[in-house]
Amino acid sequence: MGSILWLASYPKSGNTWLRAFLHNLLSNARQPFDINEMSELTQGDSQAKWFAQLDPRPPTAYSRAEIATMRPKVQALIAATSPDSVFVKTHNALIEVDGGATIAASLSAGAIYVVRNPLDVALSYAPHLDRSIDDIISLMAMARFATPASATHVPEHHCDWSTHVKSWTQAPNAALHVVRYEDMAAAPLRTFAAVAKFLGLSPPRERLQRAIRFSSFKALRGQEDDKGFIERTPVQQRFFRSGRAGEWRRRLSEAQVRSMVEVHREQMARFDYVPKGY
Repeated sequence: MGSILWLASYPKSGNTWLRAFLHNLLSNARQPFDINEMSELTQGDSQAKWFAQLDPRPPTAYSRAEIATMRPKVQALIAATSPDSVFVKTHNALIEVDGGATIAASLSAGAIYVVRNPLDVALSYAPHLDRSIDDIISLMAMARFATPASATHVPEHHCDWSTHVKSWTQAPNAALHVVRYEDMAAAPLRTFAAVAKFLGLSPPRERLQRAIRFSSFKALRGQEDDKGFIERTPVQQRFFRSGRAGEWRRRLSEAQVRSMVEVHREQMARFDYVPKGY
């Protein structure tokens, strides 16, 4: 049995972008990897299909305690799919819920954590849930926020943005690589080369540049426009919405910015996200 290499982030922080890059890098194809086939390489720890192997009832029938008991068993099932490490996407905070850890340390080889300015996360998260920006700002401050169960997923425990970020990044670890979304956008070659190095890879520059180009926002949005994206929520008009860093400057009010900084200042400061004057 292999182990799990976590691709972790708060929702709408660049996890899909990272996954697309990894697919394009590892496939080394001469055309962009199909975004609707990313489950070939990366699994999701909250997907119902894994829990159904242990309990055939729909996720909405599970109790929180039952999910907590099944979670490490599900992660063992995922790890067993390969003799090598398996990439697994998670939006769960690194916490304990109902007496069980969301992430099984004994099955984990390491993690890549993508962090994004919460001011931009709020803008991206609002259409994802079809909620107002003010609603999302409040949701991102909820200490124990969890998504409801659905036909396809068990609940995910996001918590508030600060708790999520701190839970994954507070303890420096050689098995942890933290990536800022803003660096993925501003310095993709350096940033993605560091991701490859963390994974023990040293791809030729041409291969690295091709993987970056094939996973660019323009390329991903083009694929979604052409054939849709199976991970788009039913309420979303599109998954790949804008992709720009710093859009909050023209979209959020001063009161909205101030309210987020007041709640998340400590973690925002760690990643240079606190605007001047706040």
